[in-house]
Amino acid sequence: MNTADMTAKMAAGKGFIAALDQSGGSTPKALAGYGIGKDAWSDEAGMYGLIHEMRSRIIRSAAFTGNKVIGAILFERTMDGSVDGVPTPAALIAKGVVPIIKIDKGLEDEDRGVQLMKPMPELDALLARSKALGVYGTKERSVINAANASGIADIVAQQFEVGRQVLAGGLMPMLEPEINIKSETRADCDAIMLEEILRNLDGMDTQVMLKLSLPVVPGTFDALTSHPKVLRVVALSGGYKRPEACAELAKNKGIIASFSRALLEDLRYQMSDAEFDAALAEAIDAIYTGSTVKIA
Repeated sequence: MNTADMTAKMAAGKGFIAALDQSGGSTPKALAGYGIGKDAWSDEAGMYGLIHEMRSRIIRSAAFTGNKVIGAILFERTMDGSVDGVPTPAALIAKGVVPIIKIDKGLEDEDRGVQLMKPMPELDALLARSKALGVYGTKERSVINAANASGIADIVAQQFEVGRQVLAGGLMPMLEPEINIKSETRADCDAIMLEEILRNLDGMDTQVMLKLSLPVVPGTFDALTSHPKVLRVVALSGGYKRPEACAELAKNKGIIASFSRALLEDLRYQMSDAEFDAALAEAIDAIYTGSTVKIA
């Protein structure tokens, strides 16, 4: 796939994006869910080696193909690694899956109900290295916890500022101003964020992608799925179990999944390859259906 092929797949491909980008503090939790406890590694390198092998097992699985998984978001170490001797982005492209890199370096402390992204002083170098490896786009996450208008305005403005830097580096940005699904003011957050995103899109000359929490009211983000400056809107599972995440996803036309926990929740290190492939296929089928079969 060349860049034009990847753009076409992101714009209109049937399927969803797998989020294989757990990092930092979320890695031990992801490994625990996979059946590997903290006593299995003695240092950070060992921990990341184990999570890379989990991701490699997913990527090499016969169930994981571009027919239903149109893209995959990678942690930086995963991008720099390999699957059976092949650089990870190339291994994905060979299976018809578009590679995307997580670029944010974590979150600032909460202020005015939001958590901005930490500074990324080495972003330009990461973008250049990613592009050289065949990566198509980026994903960058910040978090909204409460309906504070000025805080949400700053979150969205920062997302678009980083997005413009990504575009200048030759990659497609996937902006992720995540709304905490446990927020008591979640519906108000949806409305404020939507207004801010639309306002910022008006100032863009180029398309971006959006990764959003599923809205309280289905159809809230219809104006984004049809917007000419938006290549694709994808949804995070946000802590929902897979059945609930897929059910909520199916209520929102034009939005496909970019799930992590909801994709991986039934996979275990102890499974045989046949059991692993069957469990992964079941998860992929459910998420694919939620992404492509919408209810009225």
